[in-house]
Amino acid sequence: MGMALKNQEEMSLSSIEIQILSEFDSRQFGCLQFKTPEEQRKKALLEKAIFCLERMVTQVNNEIQECKLKKSVYSNDSTVTEENMDIIDPRTYCKLGHFHLLLEDFKKALSAYQKYKKHEKTAWKDSHFLYGLGLVYYHFRAFQYAIDVFQHLLYQEPAYDRAAEVNFRLGLMFKIAGSFQAANKQFQLALIDCESSTFCALDVKFHVAHLFETQEKFKVAREQYEKLLLEQDLKPVLRADICRRLGWLYHICETFGERTEREAAATKYLQAAVDAEPKSGQSLYLLGRCFASSGKVHEAFLAYRNSVDKSESNADTWCSIGVLYQQQNQPMDALQAYICAVQIDKKHTPAWTNLGLLYESVHQFRDALYCYTNSVRGIETQVPQSLSQRIRLLQTQLDNAPTPLPANKTRSLPCIEDAWNLPVTSELNARQQQIMLRQNRQTMVTKQEGPNIKRFKPGEEPQPAKPSFYLTQQQIQMMNYLQQNQNSLTQQQQQLLTQLQHQYRQMQQSQVRVKSELSQSRASFYPTLPCSPNLSPSGGVSDQELQAILSQDITSVATSLAEDLLSQLAQDGDIELDSSLIPTPTQTPDPPKPEVTRVKSESQSSVKAPLPHLDMNARDLINLCKNVCESESLNDTSILDFNAPPPRPCSPPKFKLMKEQLSPPTPSVFVETKKDCYNPCLQDFVMQYPISVIRGMATALKLDLGLFSTKSLVEAHPDHACEVRTQLQQCVDENFDPQLGRKGWGCVSHRSSTTVAKYASYQASSFQESLKEEQEKMCGIIRPMDSDSDSRDSFGPGAKAGRRKAKSGHRIIKFGTNVDLSDERKWRAQLQELQKLPAFARVVSAGNMLSHVGHPILGMNTVQLYMKVPGSRTPGHQENNNFCSVNINIGPGDCEWFGVPDAYWGSLRSLCEKNSINYLHGSWWPLIEDLHEIGIPVYRFTQKPGDFIWVNAGCVHWVQANGWCNNIAWNVGPLTVRQYSLAIERYEWNKLQSFKSIVPMVHLSWNLARNIKITEPKLFSLVKMALLRTLRYSQIALQFAKKKGIQIRFHGRQKNEASHYCGQCELEVFNVLLIREHEKRHVVHCINCARRQSPSLDGFVCLEEFKISELMDIYDSFVLSQNPQQQRLNPGNLPSLPSSSIPTQNNLPIL
Repeated sequence: MGMALKNQEEMSLSSIEIQILSEFDSRQFGCLQFKTPEEQRKKALLEKAIFCLERMVTQVNNEIQECKLKKSVYSNDSTVTEENMDIIDPRTYCKLGHFHLLLEDFKKALSAYQKYKKHEKTAWKDSHFLYGLGLVYYHFRAFQYAIDVFQHLLYQEPAYDRAAEVNFRLGLMFKIAGSFQAANKQFQLALIDCESSTFCALDVKFHVAHLFETQEKFKVAREQYEKLLLEQDLKPVLRADICRRLGWLYHICETFGERTEREAAATKYLQAAVDAEPKSGQSLYLLGRCFASSGKVHEAFLAYRNSVDKSESNADTWCSIGVLYQQQNQPMDALQAYICAVQIDKKHTPAWTNLGLLYESVHQFRDALYCYTNSVRGIETQVPQSLSQRIRLLQTQLDNAPTPLPANKTRSLPCIEDAWNLPVTSELNARQQQIMLRQNRQTMVTKQEGPNIKRFKPGEEPQPAKPSFYLTQQQIQMMNYLQQNQNSLTQQQQQLLTQLQHQYRQMQQSQVRVKSELSQSRASFYPTLPCSPNLSPSGGVSDQELQAILSQDITSVATSLAEDLLSQLAQDGDIELDSSLIPTPTQTPDPPKPEVTRVKSESQSSVKAPLPHLDMNARDLINLCKNVCESESLNDTSILDFNAPPPRPCSPPKFKLMKEQLSPPTPSVFVETKKDCYNPCLQDFVMQYPISVIRGMATALKLDLGLFSTKSLVEAHPDHACEVRTQLQQCVDENFDPQLGRKGWGCVSHRSSTTVAKYASYQASSFQESLKEEQEKMCGIIRPMDSDSDSRDSFGPGAKAGRRKAKSGHRIIKFGTNVDLSDERKWRAQLQELQKLPAFARVVSAGNMLSHVGHPILGMNTVQLYMKVPGSRTPGHQENNNFCSVNINIGPGDCEWFGVPDAYWGSLRSLCEKNSINYLHGSWWPLIEDLHEIGIPVYRFTQKPGDFIWVNAGCVHWVQANGWCNNIAWNVGPLTVRQYSLAIERYEWNKLQSFKSIVPMVHLSWNLARNIKITEPKLFSLVKMALLRTLRYSQIALQFAKKKGIQIRFHGRQKNEASHYCGQCELEVFNVLLIREHEKRHVVHCINCARRQSPSLDGFVCLEEFKISELMDIYDSFVLSQNPQQQRLNPGNLPSLPSSSIPTQNNLPIL
């Protein structure tokens, strides 16, 4: 007993050790290598801290169980309550998570982090927790979870000191997911401040080059790779990666020159990769592929053998060896190699296919059919037509074949069942045993008592034989059950309970001793412990301790254990520390990597200022900013309420819809007269539904839609630019995903450009070609279709419109989109005609928020036109910043529309993720059956020529043209609470997703405050909060720049000057612009990106768009209006503008 108490005392943490441990968190991950003696001391301290914290958790959990038992016995004891039982400080679990992460025990780190997240409601505010949790998710390849956590971290703290690590991992995950645009953006952000990271700038540039290669932009990728090879500071591993990629590019890209030249270059680069990294088997494997394609059989075989010897053998290597043997007419050796490949990877399609070909060549058709069938199982995309035809042919032949050969009949090759267990050559057999050994054994630990080696499975801990008094899990459960029912036990049961309790105490004491011995002897080895979701106890308590704890009040236990220890871990006391244990910038492990120290916040020396509120005037708000910590406050860029959590996708309604409710009728109204169109009730009608149709409006208002016809456009401006999307023509109810090779959500839409006249020619020839095909079908004439595999543009006079087909058999079409009609000098007649519309639907009106932006936003507060042929698709999307949208079909063909209420956009996003598509960046076409399966309702209707479509705020929609037609569209922002709230929520969500918001909501909010009198209290509060937060942010940013010695220059704003966005992160930059020259251009930076590039802002020029006094005046002047006549700005209260003039944004006062 005394020895156990002595061991526990030795395992307790001193005040100095607690102070040292307070310096460790998730930021040190990757920088502590534990190779030097000093690093080993840090590791030992972390292990000791884990033991102490887990022992503390164990003691508290045991005490809680005893108190629950006490409460069941003494039900009248008021000192034992449910509230008092949850006494473990959640920060305990967070610290445990950090320590396990630093020791790379990811399972237990995840368990601890999840405990912290469960018990701490404000865990999302802890940046170090988010960083650690994201690293754990990344390790387990739970990429979507990791992306969400990392994005929340950067949203909450853009200037986080490990932001480069986060951006780099985000870029890798987006690249794997196929979101290439998002990946490139994250890589560029990672390049800003990668000096203090675990990677270098060259690593990032390599992945950027590989990003181009992944997108099949081989020429650009080659240029990037070759540029990287000129760098002098390349690490050998990185040089090998670059040479390996370059060699393979030369091998597969026929556009890089003649074959002999390409193969020579490929061999040179791959050999250089082998020289740079001799232990890499991948380079040798690719070198063997090059030799094999050049007919150098002997060299190829040697390369494959060396690849196998490098302990990196995989199924591809064995498959290639089999191909080589088969080409040399050595079927038995080829069979053995293929069997090795499929034993390593049972879904290796090429190996199964080649094995089937091998069997078929010796007329063993049943074995061939078996192999072909297995090859299909590993194909996630569409099965090749030749393979499926071969399977059907063999199946037919075998069904009609005579009785198979007798068993004693000689075969050319063993059957597949015998081959699977056939002894291979000594070399292949030895290699196979090594592979299987690696898969089933992870660690080998040598006992100190003798030379024998004991092997353990992954996740097991090397443990001595357990004493006989150790309880099993079933015995522990039995003991707990007997304790809970102690009053009703028989004499025999009471004796059993006494015996179990005695054994349990012995087990706890033994665990303490074993833990102490292990912690002293494992300085250089930390085994992976089994993960328990409840952080299973690793230590115990003695009889005396148990009695002492039972005699204490439960709340005092919390103070003596969790609160006491965590309060010390969270403090920065003035204690003289052991410098060898403290992470400092000058201490770096081997290989050299930057050490990350704990950054002390400036707020430690300043008093935390209270949060501002809407009742403050501008002067009080500015005075309040003088006492804040600028470096912390500048991280908070949100314009939502201070206490609002980060934005997230909305949950779908809880009620479940009936089957008939999943296809609701589309709200529609028919107007006959001009009076009906201008009736205020019409606006009320369209604002009530997610999407609605107004029919007859063009006729009632006598709109000349012919002004927007293709003929009129060509006559007016034939050389006007037109963006083109190359797509596959499909039925509206189907969607073929070329990447998957089957039905899916991915929508093919390649971008190019042309002119209005060229697209008009294509549109007309497409119509004529369709008529000709119809006539030929009636006459029974069938023409072969041209193939087109590269989807490149073709708008010349000889273009065969409507006849081109992709490999999938679908016709390739061109969709003319985003024809800009904003220039009033070019399109005056067209824009003037649209002034006949009611005010709520006009491009420019006082009641349209987008008219107050102060500058054009193409397609939003300007008109865009779309030129379509049958099958042209607008993929699924929500409008930019969730603004309403107007769409008019010019004709002559129809369009098919689909719409989903905004309450289900979170569910749609989840379905996109399930289909490996980015909701914001990707191009997707939902399948109706997938939506109905999870209860998402879908509006579906046909838009006839002249029909007016109103898409309400947030509605998710997608459109397909059923005929040849043109459409015009623009966005509208009604002055309503719902519209503004949805707009700023999406503005914040776009920040979190690193997606650019093309509507500058901050700039718009200030213009609304200047131009509009608001009487709706909720709308007023939302706008006022946006003003408060941006005015406060501007003042803090200016204070920060002045403290860094940066001179503030007044810049002002020019007429129609566009809002500014950060050149790095693409966030809106309001008022305080930090300018720096980059590639001979002056680039605007937000203050957080500027701080990441240079903490002292060296090299930046600070410009001020507005004087703070001017913003203060607007802020104080913006008050809730009490005029009942201004309760709502609707078309019934606004006079119509004269048709002789076209109103623009210039007619409205703006900032």
